Amino acid sequence: MPDATPPGPPPGPRDPGDAWAVGPDGTKAWGIFGAAGLLVDDGSGRVLLQHRVEWSHHGGTWGIPGGARHQGEDAVTGALRESAEEAGVPLDGVALRHTSVLDLGFWTYTTVVGRASRPFEPVITDRESLELAWVPVGEVDDLPLHPGFGASWPALRARIATTPHVVVDAANVVGSVPDGWWKDRAGAASRLLSSVGALAAVGVAADLLELPFDRWWPRWSVVLEGEARDADGTGAGIGVVGDRAARHGAASVSVARASGSGDDAIVEAARAAVDAGDGPVVVVTADRELRGRIEEFGAVSRGPAWLRDQF
Repeated sequence: MPDATPPGPPPGPRDPGDAWAVGPDGTKAWGIFGAAGLLVDDGSGRVLLQHRVEWSHHGGTWGIPGGARHQGEDAVTGALRESAEEAGVPLDGVALRHTSVLDLGFWTYTTVVGRASRPFEPVITDRESLELAWVPVGEVDDLPLHPGFGASWPALRARIATTPHVVVDAANVVGSVPDGWWKDRAGAASRLLSSVGALAAVGVAADLLELPFDRWWPRWSVVLEGEARDADGTGAGIGVVGDRAARHGAASVSVARASGSGDDAIVEAARAAVDAGDGPVVVVTADRELRGRIEEFGAVSRGPAWLRDQF
């Protein structure tokens, strides 16, 4: 969204990022370190939009809350900070879904897409909004949209309900590396949970899920069986992983401790995800029979290296 007009003077010192980035052809875009905005839906078919004040560039149009990233600030943090500052979006009230990056070479704009993890009402907290509203997805195109948001909206809308889900066959993944896991199956499973939890915080590259855009934050289910059921999930994503996950609303990791067949529990978890409308549903296993079972109802399989290579 180049040539954006900067906000009015802040009450305190400006961040170094609050300045113009200038391209080789003289094109200007606000944010030395790039910019980011938040597109959040409420889970009921509405998205939060901002009616921009008239004095801003493309004033009077509708877009998403956002602005220049601060020095050293990642795009997700920047988008959530800006949406909190401009629209009162609670930092702990958004579950991340994916990011989409517009890269002009000298400047980037990252659209961070999330879903409200709990109900909240937006509040105008600065001078940059005429109004804030939850707008039904089907009515967004009826509004005068900011050109940058309008250009990206069709692709964003097409994936507004996409929810990838990864089901992990813990026994198969742990057993794929001869690191002595058989001496302490619960400990090996605990280490796997910790690694999965860390990955849940940072997201998965879109191409690994065969999805568009940049990164996705899937739902995660890890199935434990046998002695591995005693694994400690504390701090491993069961709820939240670390400060970054808590701040960014990263997906938590659901753990299923199979009382019987681990394969049956994996099939059950994958089928439940498909039935819930999640997709793609990826089952991480090298077990050929299990792969055949989950592919019968539309899930896809990936080998343990697919997961381990991301740790």
